[in-house]
Amino acid sequence: MKPRLIIALLAAVFFIPFLGNAHLFDWDEINFAELSREMVILGDYLNVHINYQPFWEKPPLFFWLQSASMRIFGMNEFAARFPNAICGIITLVLIFDIGKKLFNTRFAWTWTLAYFGSVLPFLYFKSGIIDPFFNLFIFLGLYYFILGYWKTNDKQNTHLKLPKSLWTYFFFGGIFIGLGILTKGPVAYLIALLTFFVYWIFQKFRLYVSIPQFLWFSISATFVMLTWFGLEIWQNGFWFVEEFIVYQIRLFSTPDAGHGGFPGYHFVVLLVGCFPMSIFAMRAFFKMEKPQKTHQADFIKWMKILFWVVLILFTIVKSKIVHYSSMAYFPLTFLAAYVIDNLLENKITFNRWMRFGVLFLGGLFILAIFAAPFIGQNLEILKPLLEKDPFAAANLEADIFWSGWEVIPSLFLLTVLVLFFYFYKNNRWRSFQILSVGMGIFCMLTLIFFINRIEGISQNAAITFYESKATENALIYTYGFKSYAHLFYGKKANTYQSIENKHIETNQISPLARVNNPQVLKDFPEVVPIYIVCKIQKSKDLEAIKWLEKIESKNGFVFFKRKSGTSQMRY
Repeated sequence: MKPRLIIALLAAVFFIPFLGNAHLFDWDEINFAELSREMVILGDYLNVHINYQPFWEKPPLFFWLQSASMRIFGMNEFAARFPNAICGIITLVLIFDIGKKLFNTRFAWTWTLAYFGSVLPFLYFKSGIIDPFFNLFIFLGLYYFILGYWKTNDKQNTHLKLPKSLWTYFFFGGIFIGLGILTKGPVAYLIALLTFFVYWIFQKFRLYVSIPQFLWFSISATFVMLTWFGLEIWQNGFWFVEEFIVYQIRLFSTPDAGHGGFPGYHFVVLLVGCFPMSIFAMRAFFKMEKPQKTHQADFIKWMKILFWVVLILFTIVKSKIVHYSSMAYFPLTFLAAYVIDNLLENKITFNRWMRFGVLFLGGLFILAIFAAPFIGQNLEILKPLLEKDPFAAANLEADIFWSGWEVIPSLFLLTVLVLFFYFYKNNRWRSFQILSVGMGIFCMLTLIFFINRIEGISQNAAITFYESKATENALIYTYGFKSYAHLFYGKKANTYQSIENKHIETNQISPLARVNNPQVLKDFPEVVPIYIVCKIQKSKDLEAIKWLEKIESKNGFVFFKRKSGTSQMRY
């Protein structure tokens, strides 16, 4: 059986099953799914909407993929996550092809397994967020740019066959960067540009590609970008683009929506989140024997530059969110594969600190998973730690069944690590196969045993409430916290959107006011039920409003309904 087919089947077996077994998570997964759901409902695939209002934070490419999936599978969790499962299959096959082209078949397998067997890279292919496609497009854009650069330099091209013209490589590089821009925004071009700039510094400020070549790359990216941005400007003017740019600047300059963090946030995320390959990748930044082939040594340099560009860039960015540094997964797993390849060739040793790193971080995962069911059965031990957070304390009241079998993933990981160290003595290649495939199985087992329990504690009470009101065609609002779950799971229709808009315009109500000042909803026409949801620490604000009645309180969420007969307005 051909390697590509084996990889595709392996990826499909791990990435596609159980996609719909848990609710989408607020914010990002539900936000993106709701954007795609409204695309389908409105039949408007050019403009992006949330709550049936223009949304300027993201371009539409990923939502086109999600909405297409929803038209096939329905507006559900499976459909929202299915595009990333396909992205995972494509990514692993492409990594194999690139690794084989630049090095050899064994290296291709090593890199593929390294990506597959890292925790966060694996989990992201089972999510409904934008980043897997975004990262893939950027990486392919850089890869084709590098091929174009090698094509212009006979020295770099000595050991590599590049049959196409250099203009073709730069063209495809620009096309993929343009697709990245259409997926998440201009940061795709920024990452590429910063990577080119740092490489230019290492070239001692010598132009390694000509200005026409770089312009051709940039024009190609711009052409793809304008297929949507240009139409948006032509249709709606520059206001959308201006709002989009303002939002991007705010993400870089302020901790958006409270997503702040310490300076070393992304260092920790990559070290722990990309276990175990993060341990091997670190060794690549110390002295190692250079490959004999020039293009291999140069690609290693490119990957090191890309890694540090992503890590430093998003360390500077004020908003700290786990997936912001996910572009680093490509260079990190590549460098890990390079180190493993050197270990297999006995060019370097598996030293003490590397062993310690694998054992220490692996031990943390094992202990955390092993302890979880016992803590879950004895949640009272956590309550003293949450005295200042009544919402989190109330979350622990969720009725979650812990059987004790949840320790299976930890015991499995322990077995994987034991087998890894055992086989490393006599069969290193098999030991790394066991480690990589075993980590993929560990991630799958952890999802199966824990994802519904985590969701049950954190948000299930609210989502269950929203789902129960979906058939009422009700209007649901949140007070004191930002959410998209009430839109997606409440299945908000656009039937009453004109009435809502009329009320908002007549009373000059801003969207923010509806969240922070529920009094504005008192006189909303009584054509549908109105519900307001808050967290427990904000419930007294709503209890003081006479025209609201408290109907339920569960796991930190409190639910209110507008009493009948409170509004005399008609539209």
